[in-house]
Amino acid sequence: MGLFRSGEILGIAEPALEFALAASEEAHPNEYMGLLRGEDASKVGLDRNGTVLTDVLVIPGTESNPVSATVKTNMVPNDLRAAGSIHSHPNGVLRPSDADLGTFGRNEVHIIVGAPYRKTDWKAFDREGEELNLPVLDVEPPEEEFFDITQEDIDRELREGDDDGGWL
Repeated sequence: MGLFRSGEILGIAEPALEFALAASEEAHPNEYMGLLRGEDASKVGLDRNGTVLTDVLVIPGTESNPVSATVKTNMVPNDLRAAGSIHSHPNGVLRPSDADLGTFGRNEVHIIVGAPYRKTDWKAFDREGEELNLPVLDVEPPEEEFFDITQEDIDRELREGDDDGGWL
């Protein structure tokens, strides 16, 4: 993926939605809140231009109760793949509240999941609160490596020594 996400949101990866549904059920009767990240469709095996929502970020320090969830904004990563938010309504109401709409200004898609947290208990909305048709895609998010180096890179560097000013 380049510096920025590419094009329109094509859908949400099934594992990302399943994670959010399970996390929402676990948080019940309190609200759950997470942030959505997207990947270029080509990274998940699609031959289309656009972005697939692949990850749900859990933000440290998020506070929740039965009627709201609050993310500490200083804990939100400065992530160029940010695409929106996902949160639960333990009462099962699948439409944004006025408070939700006040937070929808950033990013492109906001998902609300509701009790009892089945695969059909969610809806997606744009930043104005209008319902979106967001398909669930049968794709696997790409494995993300924490470092750009592998064990093979380390072994090779150790064999060759550090005479050339390498990273080790």
